[in-house]
Amino acid sequence: MVIILGLAAMDSRAAEGGARLLEQRFKQLDANNDGSLTAAEADHAPWFKGFDRNRDGVLTLDEVRAVASQFQGGAPNAASPADAGQMFKWLDKNSDGALTREELPRADMFDRLDENQDGKISPAEAKAALERLSAVARGSNLNSLTPTTGAPVQEAPAHGPQVLRPGDAGVGRRVPDLAFTDIGGKAGRLSDYQQDRGLVIAFTSTSCPVGKRFTPALARLEKEFGARGVKFLYVNPTETDSSDSIKAAIAEHGLAGRYVHDGDDALARALGAASTTEVFVLDAARTVVYRGAVSDQYGVTYSLDAPRREYLADALEALLAGQPPRVAATTAPGCALEFESAKAPDEVTYHNRISRVLQHNCVECHRAGGVAPFSLEKYEEVVAHAGMIRRQVERGQMPPWFAAPAAPGEPSPWVNDRSLAAADKADLLAWLKGGRTLGDPADAPLPRKFPEDWAIGTPDLVVQLPHPIAIKAEGTMPYQNVVVETGLAEDKWVQALEVQPGVREVVHHVLVFARPPRTAGDDAFDDSAAERQGFFAAYVPGNGHAIFPDGFARKLPAGSRLHFQIHYTPNGRAVSDRTRLGVVFAKEPPKHVLGVSSVAKVALNIPPHAAHHPEVATLRVPFDAWVTAFMPHMHVRGKAFKYEAEFPDGAKRVLLDIPRYDFNWQLSYQLAEPVKLPAGTVLRATAIYDNSANNPANPNPNVTVRWGPQTFNEMMLGYLEYFTASNELMPHRPGRRRAGAE
Repeated sequence: MVIILGLAAMDSRAAEGGARLLEQRFKQLDANNDGSLTAAEADHAPWFKGFDRNRDGVLTLDEVRAVASQFQGGAPNAASPADAGQMFKWLDKNSDGALTREELPRADMFDRLDENQDGKISPAEAKAALERLSAVARGSNLNSLTPTTGAPVQEAPAHGPQVLRPGDAGVGRRVPDLAFTDIGGKAGRLSDYQQDRGLVIAFTSTSCPVGKRFTPALARLEKEFGARGVKFLYVNPTETDSSDSIKAAIAEHGLAGRYVHDGDDALARALGAASTTEVFVLDAARTVVYRGAVSDQYGVTYSLDAPRREYLADALEALLAGQPPRVAATTAPGCALEFESAKAPDEVTYHNRISRVLQHNCVECHRAGGVAPFSLEKYEEVVAHAGMIRRQVERGQMPPWFAAPAAPGEPSPWVNDRSLAAADKADLLAWLKGGRTLGDPADAPLPRKFPEDWAIGTPDLVVQLPHPIAIKAEGTMPYQNVVVETGLAEDKWVQALEVQPGVREVVHHVLVFARPPRTAGDDAFDDSAAERQGFFAAYVPGNGHAIFPDGFARKLPAGSRLHFQIHYTPNGRAVSDRTRLGVVFAKEPPKHVLGVSSVAKVALNIPPHAAHHPEVATLRVPFDAWVTAFMPHMHVRGKAFKYEAEFPDGAKRVLLDIPRYDFNWQLSYQLAEPVKLPAGTVLRATAIYDNSANNPANPNPNVTVRWGPQTFNEMMLGYLEYFTASNELMPHRPGRRRAGAE
C-alpha cells in the first residue's frame, strides 16, 4: 500500500485500484466472513501486530485503512517507516520480500516502479517511490489561496483548462485588503473597489505569448462588464517586462483598469497565482467567486479560432445575477509562476472565514425557507448547532457527496463536486473545537441571494399535480405516482427544467418520466420499464434544476404525459403537497440532444441476512456516445455502486465509484468534461446491498429482496445522461406489466 496509496498522486486510477485491493485482500483472509481478522486467519503473519493498533487481537478493515491513510492526502511522509514496512508485507501475499505484477492492481503502475526491470519490486524501490512523493508533498501550501489539488504550474502539451473543485482553489475565501501601486505611481488597496459590483484581478504579461493572446479578450470583457459595474485590475508579475511594453499594450488594447507591475510578486504571492493568464473574480466583500482561465481559446501549445467555453464571462454573468457560477474554478494554461509561499493568514474567525465556508457549502439548504431542518445563516445558529455540525462533517455526511475522492494532485472530475475541501474542513473543525471567535463584522461576506421563485427564470410551461397529496404526520409513505397531461401539440426542445416541491421539508426526492400519449391498453404500461429507459427531470434537496449549455436540450414530444414519482418523508406534521415542474424551451433545435438511459437489472435476488451482496448489470453502447452525468438509484439496502467501462480496445476504466451509497441523497454526478464511449464499449454497473440486521434502515433482514417500487423492495438503476454525434438515442423496449404486479 506504500505503492498503491502513495502513488495515487501520480494516477487517480491507482488510488481506486488500491482501495479495491485493500478490501479484496481483507475479504480473502476473512475466512468466516465476520468482518474481522484474527491472527490465525492471517496465518500469524508478521504484519498483524503492526496493524492491530488497539492491541485487542482482532483486526478490522478500519484498522487496515488507518495505516493506509498515512499515505493519502498528499502527505505520505507522515507515515512511519514501520507503517511502510507493514503495508509492503500486506501486499506481499507470498511473503517472498518482493512485489510481483500479480500483487499490484495495474500492470502499468508496476512498470513505473520496477526501475531495474527485473520483474519485481523490492522494498528499496518502494521506499524510493515514497521518498519522491514525500518531496512533492512537502511543497504543498495550505495557507494561501494556492490550490491544494489541481492548478498545476505546467500543463501537458495541448492541454486546455481543467475544472477544479472550487474549495481547493480558494473559491469562497476572503482576500485580505491588499495594497498595491499602479504604473502611474498611485497607491491603492482592494477595498477601493468595495462600492463596485465586482472586481476582476487579471494576471497578464507582455512577454508571455499566451498572456499576450488573451489581452484582447480581457479588453473586450472589461468594456462589456465595466458598463455593468465590474472593474478590472491588471497585474503583471514578470519583473523583466519593460514599462514601454506595458504602456504600449495598454494603449493598443485600450485597457481602462489600473495596471500594476508586480515585480516583487507581492500580489501574486498573496493570491497564490499559478500563471500569467489566471483571473480572480471578487465580489464587493472581497470573496473569491471564480478563479481560473479567461476561456479555453489559448493554451501553452495550442490556439483555437474561437473559444468553446467562456469561463470568465459566465462567472461575471452569474456574479451580476447573484448566483454562483456553474464552473467556479479551473486551471489557467499560461506561463507558470513560482515563488515562495505567502505569509500565514490572519486568525480564523466567523466573519473572515467560517461564514464563507458555510455560505459556500451549506446555506443553500440550511437557510430560512430551505429544505434543511435548521438555518446556518447567523453566528448564533452556527454555535447552537456546533455539535451536530462537527459530528456530520467529521463523519463525511455533510455536505452530501459520496463519490470516491480524486487522488492527491488530481482535479475532481465532477463539476458539481459538493465535498468539503481539506483546508475548509480543517478550518471549520478547528474553529468549532476552539473558541469560536466572532471577529470583525466588517470582514463578513455579502449575503447570499436565492431565487424567490424559479431558479431557471420564468418557465414557458408549468405542469403541476392536479390535486394535493396528503402527507401524514408520522411513519412512512409508499411512493406516490401521478401522471399529468402536458397538452403539447408539437414537439418541444427543453433548455432548462426545474422540479419544485410544494412542501420542501417532506419531499425526499422526485423523478419525472416522459410518457408517450395515452393509447388503448395503456393501463398495462410497465412502470419499471419506464424507469429503466431514463428519467426526464429529477429533484433532491439542494439540486432540483438543470440549465443545459447552449446547443444542448432534451426532447419533449407532442402529446407527452409527465409521470411524477414522489417519495415523501413525514416529519411530524400533517401537510398536503402539489409538486410542480417548470420548463424553458430552446429558441431553436439543439445541436445535441441529451438522452438518459440506464444500466439496470430487474431480476434482483438479494438473500436474507446478506451484508455485502453484489448485483451486476451491463449495457453495450450501440454507437459513439459522450456521457455527461451519472445518477445511481437504489433503495434503503443500497450500500455501494460503481460504473465501469470496458472499451473496444480492451482498456478498462472506473467512471464513478460510490463506496458509501446513501439512499437519502439521490445525487447526480455531473462530469466537468464529457467522457467518450466508442461504439461497442461495455458499461458495467455493480451494486452492493446490505440486507443484514446491521443495516439500521433495513425493514426486514429475514426476506429475499427483489425489484419493486417501494422502499421495502429494491432497485438497481445506473442512470446516465449522454449525447451522440447523430442525435440518435439508445433504444429501449418498455415492457408490459405482469399480471398481479403492483
